[in-house]
Amino acid sequence: MSSTRVAGIDCGTNSIRLLIADIAADGTLTDVTRQMRVVRLGQGVDSTGRLAPEAIERTRIALVDYADLIRESGATAVRMVATSATRDAQNREDFFSMTREVLGAVVAGAEAEVITGDEEARLSFTGAVGELDAARGPFVVIDLGGGSTEVVVGDENGVHAAYSTDIGCVRLTERCLHDDPPTAEQVSQAHAFAEDKIAEALARVPVEQARTWVGVAGTMTTLAALAHRLDEYDPAKIHLSTVPFDRLRQVCDGLLAATREERAALGPMHPGRVDVIGGGAIVTTVLAEELGRRAGITELVVSEHDILDGIALSLTR
Repeated sequence: MSSTRVAGIDCGTNSIRLLIADIAADGTLTDVTRQMRVVRLGQGVDSTGRLAPEAIERTRIALVDYADLIRESGATAVRMVATSATRDAQNREDFFSMTREVLGAVVAGAEAEVITGDEEARLSFTGAVGELDAARGPFVVIDLGGGSTEVVVGDENGVHAAYSTDIGCVRLTERCLHDDPPTAEQVSQAHAFAEDKIAEALARVPVEQARTWVGVAGTMTTLAALAHRLDEYDPAKIHLSTVPFDRLRQVCDGLLAATREERAALGPMHPGRVDVIGGGAIVTTVLAEELGRRAGITELVVSEHDILDGIALSLTR
């Protein structure tokens, strides 16, 4: 069966990720390589409204490496999607001119594109549920990023409803969690802010109809690795694993009580996630509370496949 080699890049608030994959005529996706760098593009955006020059430079360095990999792989199409941080930034053209220069040297005319929160949610859903049994649906797919969280409900026939709300692990940490470890008052304020933002999303997305919660992106996959007591981050063991809510809450509470040094010493913890995992843990805790109450869901299913897979698949449609 013939296939097409494509490259998808997802540039979020906290990380930039690359997927080079072969996509068969029937839509089956086979990884060639997956890469992730924490560049913290959204550093300070919530307070300043601007992308920091040093954050753009960190992203440029990573993107140059990705462009080299794309060129060497022979991929014939590339799509780079930029999400929450660039949607919010006043100086976003500084970022886009950089991507035109770097990616345009590989594929003529290539550059990053800002997508709406709705499209971000739909791409995440497409990537996340591809390997799940349709009988487990309807699914609620939640992509918890650095600056925003996408909530999507759908089934094998597609997306029913989607909403992107402005809360993520970086945004919540910068806004509320200032001490090491955060004080009880800071945690309480962060929890209340997360509740308000998640309620905003759930007022627009009927999660009550969902039977299975699928969590994607680095916060939730890291929480799953810790819940399973892995010595190191292992995507094969994490992908499509389940975490009961009582164990999930135990892990989240432990991270919020830990010092930065203690979090950094955890085997599955990426260095770029150490400072913001507490914010992600609070958002995840609120989501578990709400999904349990509204839909009777009792566990989290974690997928290593997410918006990156959706971006790659979009290049053949």
